[in-house]
Amino acid sequence: MTEKLIRLLRILQAIQANPGITAKELAVKCNTTVRTIYRDLRILDRVAPITNEGYGKGYRFIGGFSMYPLDFTEKEAMVFSMLPSVVDTSKLPLEFDSAFDKVMSAHSRSNAKSSEIVEDIAGIIRMGTPAYREEGKDPNLLIPIIEAILHQQTIRTQYHTLTNNEITIRDIDPYYLIPRDQRFYLIGYCHLLQKVRLFRISRFLDVVRINNHFDKSDFNITQYMKHTWSIDRGDEHIHFKVKFSDKIAPYIKEEEMFVRPRMTDTPDGGLLFEVTLNSSREFLKWLYQFGPQAEVLEPREFRKEIRNQLTQWLKHYDREA
Repeated sequence: MTEKLIRLLRILQAIQANPGITAKELAVKCNTTVRTIYRDLRILDRVAPITNEGYGKGYRFIGGFSMYPLDFTEKEAMVFSMLPSVVDTSKLPLEFDSAFDKVMSAHSRSNAKSSEIVEDIAGIIRMGTPAYREEGKDPNLLIPIIEAILHQQTIRTQYHTLTNNEITIRDIDPYYLIPRDQRFYLIGYCHLLQKVRLFRISRFLDVVRINNHFDKSDFNITQYMKHTWSIDRGDEHIHFKVKFSDKIAPYIKEEEMFVRPRMTDTPDGGLLFEVTLNSSREFLKWLYQFGPQAEVLEPREFRKEIRNQLTQWLKHYDREA
């Protein structure tokens, strides 16, 4: 049985290395008969998309399929590494030792290369630093977070909640990173609260990956972010209608948003902007930057709120410093 398994793996490697290889050539490589190769190919056809394109054209994989020992999970790699201790290697072909070493070496090199790529990507990304934190005290926590997302592995972190100045230990299944301004947020399942939450990365004091793998199950990021302007997910249902001037309208059309607004050009070159949101706070903060170039038409109560806000500002600035 073990000899047959090694032969099947050898066939897969041969097809990948030599697309178009014939059954006769496979028989020579595997030191067996053509009839045995045909029988093995019928078995492999259940797990790998192998095709024969016609007489004399040999065998190849369909599409971009490939078989590498580089896609091992940590558990698979551990099980494979134990193989020599659970089988009688004296009964295996002489090439087994060298083949085993090559597979494990390739897996190690693949892991090392993947880690280097993640470090390079994380090194390119620049985030802001909390004003209260000393300069140079921020480790690059994006590296273990990105690796955990890619490997679907739970992270453990000390999370600093500023409202009550509390530090808690959180186990989080990291799903997605969300950038905003100079900071990143993490969407993930919080084991402590037993629900999906949004976490601010700058409040993580450290991050380690733990030996627990997760499945996002039926989590849908598009549905999760529906009606969410930025990162503030409220439970309201507010329909905003805003008029932008002709000076700012072209720039509004280029804005990148989680939601899909309805935009209508007006005769004066301006833009009528309509969007339904589950929270007003982040949207209004974004809107204020455009000053008098943006006018909230609806809901009417927000016109009053903005007018009251402007009145409060005027009180401050009417006083001499």
